Amino acid sequence: MILYPAIDIRDGRAVRLLQGDYAQETAYDPDPADAARRWAAEGSRFLHVVDLDGAKAGAPKNLDAIARIAAAVDCPVQVGGGLRDAESVDAVIAAGAERVVIGTAALRDPDFLQWTIEAHGERVVVSVDAREGRVSLAGWTEGSGVDVADAVAELSGRGVKRFLSTAIEVDGTMEGPRLDELNRVAAATDAALIASGGVGSLADLGAVAREAAANVEGIIVGRALYEKKFTVAEGNAALEG
Repeated sequence: MILYPAIDIRDGRAVRLLQGDYAQETAYDPDPADAARRWAAEGSRFLHVVDLDGAKAGAPKNLDAIARIAAAVDCPVQVGGGLRDAESVDAVIAAGAERVVIGTAALRDPDFLQWTIEAHGERVVVSVDAREGRVSLAGWTEGSGVDVADAVAELSGRGVKRFLSTAIEVDGTMEGPRLDELNRVAAATDAALIASGGVGSLADLGAVAREAAANVEGIIVGRALYEKKFTVAEGNAALEG
């Protein structure tokens, strides 16, 4: 199982939000590339980058920072936030992303999703994030009323091979992941699943390694790393059992 250190970018800085609330921001690194170098030095195998400004605007807004991150490390990077058309996807890949993470557009624009899968195949991750089991859209600012497991099942039928699922209600809280909800989502698909939200300790990572469904291939960690609850190397070891 892979640990994905998170680098969320807002106004050019590495920040973390509490439960997806843009009004509850904690800033960490003035240059997100510094966070990338730190996680890479500690043994990161893959980085997860989110353009928070892009998620709200519907188009990438921090391409320069994304390019600096990709250039600063040897490990691959997956990038999301505002990728809702072909031009945006191509721009992020040109900036150095190994994978693209599509959220809102995957549910609202079936033609775009089909194009992205046909053009980029295994490099596509679809983010289906939820509050209390219901999918949220547009940078987590809009509710949809759609059950997250139903959404994952439907998107799997359209050819999606890898999902990212965040339990927004625990994101940034370090209160522990929602394993029950994660496994409910995982049961709706044979595709690979990356989890996110709530990790605050090595014990949390150990629980994910032991209890998550077989198709859960990784977990994203943000605040716990920034606040030095454990290192990337320690997190990797916890996930390896």
